[in-house]
Amino acid sequence: MKKSFKSAIVTIVSISISFLFATSAHSLSTDKNQLPEIGTSAVSTLSLDKERMYGQAMMRSVRASQPIIHDPVLIEYINDLGNDLVKNAEDVNYQFQFFLLKNKELNAFAFFGGHIGTHSGLITMADNESELASVLSHEIAHVTQRHLARKMEAQSRTTPLTIAGMVTGVLLTLINPQAGFATLTTTMAAGQQAGINYTRSNESEADRVGMGILVNSGFDPNGAPEFFRKMSSKYRYTSKPPAMLLTHPLPESRITDSRNRAQRYPNKLLAPSLNFELAKARLRARYEGNGKDNISIFTDEIRLGKYNIKQAALYGQGLSYFEDKQYAKAEEIISMLLSADPKNLFYVDAMTDILIEQKKFEPALTMLAKLNLIMPNNQVVTLNYANAAQKAEQYELASTLLQDYLIVNREDFVANDLLTQVYGKQKKTAQMHAQQAEVYALLGAYPKAIDELHTAYNATAKNTLMQKRIKARILQFQEQEDQLKRL
Repeated sequence: MKKSFKSAIVTIVSISISFLFATSAHSLSTDKNQLPEIGTSAVSTLSLDKERMYGQAMMRSVRASQPIIHDPVLIEYINDLGNDLVKNAEDVNYQFQFFLLKNKELNAFAFFGGHIGTHSGLITMADNESELASVLSHEIAHVTQRHLARKMEAQSRTTPLTIAGMVTGVLLTLINPQAGFATLTTTMAAGQQAGINYTRSNESEADRVGMGILVNSGFDPNGAPEFFRKMSSKYRYTSKPPAMLLTHPLPESRITDSRNRAQRYPNKLLAPSLNFELAKARLRARYEGNGKDNISIFTDEIRLGKYNIKQAALYGQGLSYFEDKQYAKAEEIISMLLSADPKNLFYVDAMTDILIEQKKFEPALTMLAKLNLIMPNNQVVTLNYANAAQKAEQYELASTLLQDYLIVNREDFVANDLLTQVYGKQKKTAQMHAQQAEVYALLGAYPKAIDELHTAYNATAKNTLMQKRIKARILQFQEQEDQLKRL
């Protein structure tokens, strides 16, 4: 699905002392790295339920302020991989959510409620899926061991900090280490060294627990030390280390420990993962560089045989032609790949975009209708099908697909935004404003969401079922906002 869905306009939402959400209107007028502040209640009382609520609020803020990649194919890939790892973790208290940020910095981070973010640059640097899985396993371990809550509690014992100041610094550090450490230095005071030592303890525990997750999930245990070695070698002499090394210190002892730990397990020689290679090619072709340069890069790799899997290199070449608007060449390559692997959703997504840009709506809809019967409510199939139907002006089909999908995927940002567009095309004013409210709510902008619902209410005939539903939703949003104030 082409990354062209309408950007939601977001606004500043102040929620008592507890949370402050960053905002944007295409580009933010405030600090892009502003994160929610948690109130001044004692850290030791931070229950799992509160962690969940903080995590949900954090995720809304991240959506509003960070360059999240809203790409159904990549979202499905990273969540499939991440949740395969979670199945082999212990002490799982949350339903995990994995997401990607468009950022060449090497970084991955975890925060409350099982949310794990990965920078795109980390994936494109990894040589194989075991290396990527080792990083995700490490972040999963941070969550299951509740390191963020434990870090906060340890710091609160060493110096009389306000929890608001401490948590803001710690959470901001996860996403933007340079800005986060600046915040921490103003709040950590005498407890700064203790906080650093505690972090090293966290890293050691996450390495140990993460290795168990990695191995039990069937990946090569050498993925962890190999990724550490690569990072250490690449950034040994640089004056500005990557974000991941600021939040995840990498002394030589840690690399040695990881290597020794991996040697306790049998070597596992794995064939290259097609999905990993396709995800990597997609990031390179669509989110790095430009079409013309990428065409040359992928063409040279194919000519010289510098690839792990040829289909992935061809896929990257086809996407690069697409980004350069050479649709006929893109279609030729992707058609060849799709004919050999017709259920591969990387190829299906690319072909849908190519056909839509050439206004070949019927073949796109036919392909997706068949897949929808086999994979109903699949993220990639449904969103591409709905998008193709919208472009073909088959609005009823598009709205039906999205409504059904959102019943079980209520917080899917792309689906909510796309349905808002469809209602607008249908001139269903009340539904459009009610749906726009859902988009704002996903960004934590509750006042804007409630305003949209009031507009929807006024556009609806009196005493109808829809008015009752809108009133109920207003009350739900007000309760969610009040709930944050009470934390």
